[in-house]
Amino acid sequence: MLDDPRTVRVTGDDIAAVFRRADDADAEHRPAASREGPVPEAYVWCNLTSGNGTRALWLLLLPFMVVNLAHWMRPTAHGRRRTVRLYGLLVRLAGLSLTVLFVAAACEVALDLAAWQCAGTHACAERHSWLGFLSPTSPTAAGGARPAAGSPSPPSCPPP
Repeated sequence: MLDDPRTVRVTGDDIAAVFRRADDADAEHRPAASREGPVPEAYVWCNLTSGNGTRALWLLLLPFMVVNLAHWMRPTAHGRRRTVRLYGLLVRLAGLSLTVLFVAAACEVALDLAAWQCAGTHACAERHSWLGFLSPTSPTAAGGARPAAGSPSPPSCPPP
C-alpha cells in the first residue's frame, strides 16, 4: 500500500479517511471470486491529533472503542452456546470495570486534586478564581463542604 502511488480515497474527509489502491477502488461492487484475497486498505487518522491539545481528547474514548470492538469480533461458535455467553459476559465485565475506572479517575481529579489539595491552600485558590468559594477563608469551605462541592455528583464518588 505504501509503495503504490496510485491510491484513492474511498471514504472519509480531510481529517480521517480510508484509502485503497486505484485498481481496488470499486472492490465492494465486484464479486469476491474475481479478486484474489482481501482488499488492502489504509486508514489515515493523523489529522485527528494534529492541531490544538483539545483535539486529542478523543483518545480518552479509545479504551471504550476497543471493548466495543472486542464484542463485535467475538468468534463464531456454532453449537457452543455456553462459550459465546461466557465471552459476552467477560466483555461486558471489562466494559463495566473500564467505566468504573474512568469515573473513579474523574472523581480523583475533581475531589483530591482540585477541591482538596488546590482549594485547600490560599495561594492556589486565589490563582484560580473558580475555586475561590472553596478557599480556606471562605465560609462555604467549612467542614466537609470542599469535597462535597468539588465532586461531580456526590453519590458516585467515595469521600477522600
